[in-house]
Amino acid sequence: MSEPTLLNDRYQLLEKLGSGGMADVFRARDLMLDRVVAIKVLRQDYSSIPDFQNHFRMEARSAANLSHPNIVTVHDFGFADNLLFIVMEYIPGKDLKQLIRERGRFTVEAGIPLIIQACAGLGYAHRAGLVHCDVKPHNMLVSPDGRLKVTDFGIARALATITPGERTDVVWGSPLYFSPEQAQGEAPSPASDVYSIGVVMYELLCGTPPFTASTSSELARLHISARPIPIREYIPDIPTALEEIIMKVLSKEPAARYRTADQLGRVLLKFGTQRDAPVPAITPPAPVAKPAPEVVERIPAKTPPPPPRLEPAPVQYTQPEVADQPAPEPDRAFEEIDWATVGLALLAVLAVGGLIPFWMMVFFAYNPPVR
Repeated sequence: MSEPTLLNDRYQLLEKLGSGGMADVFRARDLMLDRVVAIKVLRQDYSSIPDFQNHFRMEARSAANLSHPNIVTVHDFGFADNLLFIVMEYIPGKDLKQLIRERGRFTVEAGIPLIIQACAGLGYAHRAGLVHCDVKPHNMLVSPDGRLKVTDFGIARALATITPGERTDVVWGSPLYFSPEQAQGEAPSPASDVYSIGVVMYELLCGTPPFTASTSSELARLHISARPIPIREYIPDIPTALEEIIMKVLSKEPAARYRTADQLGRVLLKFGTQRDAPVPAITPPAPVAKPAPEVVERIPAKTPPPPPRLEPAPVQYTQPEVADQPAPEPDRAFEEIDWATVGLALLAVLAVGGLIPFWMMVFFAYNPPVR
């Protein structure tokens, strides 16, 4: 393809932004809508494969239906000058791989928000029924204001339609980042994208991917069977909870990972809130907790003198008083009798007894004895 030219009689190619094994990326101007766009032009050897052309159009059409703040918008796609191309929104800035190379590694505070944004974009695609299949830092564009956008949806899936004899190492994209099931040639799922996010997160925080090798076949073997070195062995200050999240994401079995990028994003958001919350809660008790032991230690220091004073005080001489108590118990019982009640009872008995002669007189008055 010749330099600055007009593509499809509409897009004026201004400058080459990058070049990879399967495509060149240009900054261009859309003459019809008068706006700057990014155009990915696939190489001739891929564009000329009929099956790939059909799948590329299908995947590009699906990607064009995605509208999310963390996904690069697809404006157009087509076939011109015997080349397949896809037109996307232009994102000023750098991809995440470039930033990692420049910075070495990111802190947890700077890196996790970027991964959460990637999870938001990929999770939206998963809900729409799309799997990215080629999640890697090269496909994550970061604008100067810190906004991350995922790009290249569907291209890897379209590349997967190329027959095995026509595949090359570059066709499968990035052996550094693909999942164990992809390494085994199985169909990818949202959990496959989650695994790739875990690899990116590991590299972002550590500065190096969990697996490195000189050949793609060796990388595939490592993804399938090798256990990644816990990230805290490289970076001890990474929280243990975050290390556990990363190790779960890098599980060999898809069922052992988080099912979608949305789920991983929620876990990372929760990790961030829990990590920040204890800071104000833990610091105040620190000065308050130490005086208590000091007071306890002072008390024993002053208590040794009192024991001699307290020895005569044990009132154990009250034994005579205890011995005398059983004797007055009858008097107390006698004093506790309610004499008023007893008096009333006697009066009642006397009254009843006094009425007996009266009733006898009345009886004999009406019933005189017979002589």
